[in-house]
Parts: sequence; structure tokens; C-alpha cells
Amino acid sequence: MLTVSKHLPAARGLAAALLHRAATVSLDWDTRSKSRFDAYDSSGRHIAVFLPRGTVLRGGDMLVAEDGSMIRVQAAPQAVLQVRACPAHGTATDLPRAAYHLGNRHVQLEVQADCLQFEPDPVLAEMLRRMHLMVTEALAPFEPEAGAYGEGGGHGHHHDHDHRHAHSH
Repeated sequence: MLTVSKHLPAARGLAAALLHRAATVSLDWDTRSKSRFDAYDSSGRHIAVFLPRGTVLRGGDMLVAEDGSMIRVQAAPQAVLQVRACPAHGTATDLPRAAYHLGNRHVQLEVQADCLQFEPDPVLAEMLRRMHLMVTEALAPFEPEAGAYGEGGGHGHHHDHDHRHAHSH
């Protein structure tokens, strides 16, 4: 087993030739949001990844193994729900409104120009359909937003505010 403990976000500073020669590892979002996991790369090598807690891997990141070899991370296609505005009777605010409601529920969300993408949840899918949005199942790479306070998988609080919400009575 090959140990990996170094992470180069977006493969910054590496020559294109190194990127093309590197083995790859295709990982779903759940695995890429963990700092410790085992996987097999495209060369068939069993790798054990030990990264600092809180590290999140993105497609295009590079891992460096203990022997100096490099492994390029790919976002694996996985089951997702894709949400789009209905072209027939939708409005320009339908998709932003959906993003607001999903964010209010702390859903990991990938935001694209014409589509929102998140991991399958039948309750949320039904809510969005009631809002007259088109919700379809797909297999696609999933790269949720990092959030306004930096990189991170879940809703870890590394920012300074509390979560007491003001309510008007």
C-alpha cells in the first residue's frame, strides 16, 4: 500500500507534462470530503490517503505519494438531482429561489449557470417540483460550493458569528 499525505489544490505550479503522466483516482464527493480513506488509482496501486483534518479534495487536485509519484484527483460521476427552471412558464428568479431554499436547509449544492445539482433527496425533489422546477436524476461529477467562508465539506463553523436567529413577534 502506498501512503499519500500531501495535497496540491488545483495542481498549482505543476507542468502540464506532469499532470498528463500522473495516475488518476476517481472519487465521489463523500470520499473527497474525507481526510482519511483508501482507494485504488488508475495504475492499480492501493493508496492510503492521510490528509490534514478538514481537507476537501476537488477534481483537478493532485496528491503526492510517499515515493514521490503523483495522483490526479477526478470527481467521479455519482447520483445527483439536477434542478432547472421550466422554460415554458418559469421566471428568472425560480432557480435563485430554489438555491435559497436548499441553502437554508444546509444542502451541499453545486451552482451552475442554468442548473443546481445536489445529492438525491426525495423530499427536497418534491418541494422543488411543487415550486414548478424541473428535477431530474443524473450521473454526473459533483462539485458543491465551498461556501462563503472557504473550503470545507460540511457546515463546519470556522467563522465568527453565532446562529441565534432574530424572530419578529
